[in-house]
Amino acid sequence: MDVIRSIVLAFSCFSTIPMPRLRWERDNMRYMMAAFPLVGLVVGACMFAWQHACAWLGVGALLRGVVLALIPLAVSGGIHMDGFADVVDALASHAPAERKRQILKDPHTGAFAIMGICGYLLTSTALFYESRPQDILALACVPVASRCLSGFATVTFRPQSAKGMYAAERGAAHVRVVQAVLVVTFACVASCMVLWAGAAGAVAACASMVCVVAVRHVAHAQFGGMSGDLSGFMLQVAELLMLACVVLVGRLVGT
Repeated sequence: MDVIRSIVLAFSCFSTIPMPRLRWERDNMRYMMAAFPLVGLVVGACMFAWQHACAWLGVGALLRGVVLALIPLAVSGGIHMDGFADVVDALASHAPAERKRQILKDPHTGAFAIMGICGYLLTSTALFYESRPQDILALACVPVASRCLSGFATVTFRPQSAKGMYAAERGAAHVRVVQAVLVVTFACVASCMVLWAGAAGAVAACASMVCVVAVRHVAHAQFGGMSGDLSGFMLQVAELLMLACVVLVGRLVGT
C-alpha cells in the first residue's frame, strides 16, 4: 500500500492528472521519488501518440513540433519550468548567494525568467521540428530519464534548507531503495535510447549525467545546496540537452 500511495502522491505533486486525495505523511511519501519516472512515462506516451496522430492526419512538422514541446508542460502543469524560471532569474542577477536564495523564493517573475522560458520553448520547438519520425522512441524516453536524475538528486544531494518541499521529500524517502530503483530505471531507459537512437542515444544519456554533476556544482557553490527550484531546473536542462543530442547527433550520424 505504501507503494501505491507513493505513486498517487507522485502524480498528485508532479502532474495535472487527477488523483485521489492523500495526506502528505511520511509513510505515504516513502517511495514517491521512485515513482517520479512514471510521470515521465505518461509524458513520453503522449508524445509517442501525438507523433503517430500527426502521421495519420498528415499534420505538418511545425504543428507537430509545437505540440511536442508543449506536452511536457501540459502533463506536469509547468511545475518544473517554474523552477527553471526562478533559477534563471537568480543566476542572471549575479548577486551574492543569500540574495540568489531570496530570488528563488520570490513569487514574482523577472524579465530574465520570461526570456529564459521563451528561449527554452523556442529551442525545444525547433529541435522537435527538426526531429525525424524514427527519433520518437528515443525522444519518448527523455522525460523518463530526466525524472530519474531529478529524483536521484532530490534524495541524494544536500538540501539548501531543512524546510520546504524538497527537504520533506528527501527526509521522507527510503533513500537506499529509491536510489536503487532510480539508478536501475535510468540504466534501462538509457539502454533503450542507445537501442533506438544508437550513438545519439548514448551521447544523450552521457550529457544528462554531466548536466546533473554541473547543476549540483552550481547549486552548492551559488545557492548553498539543492532545492525544489534547482531540481526543476536540472530536469528541464537535462531534457533539452538530451533532445538536442538525439536530434543533432542523430543527424550527423545519419549523414
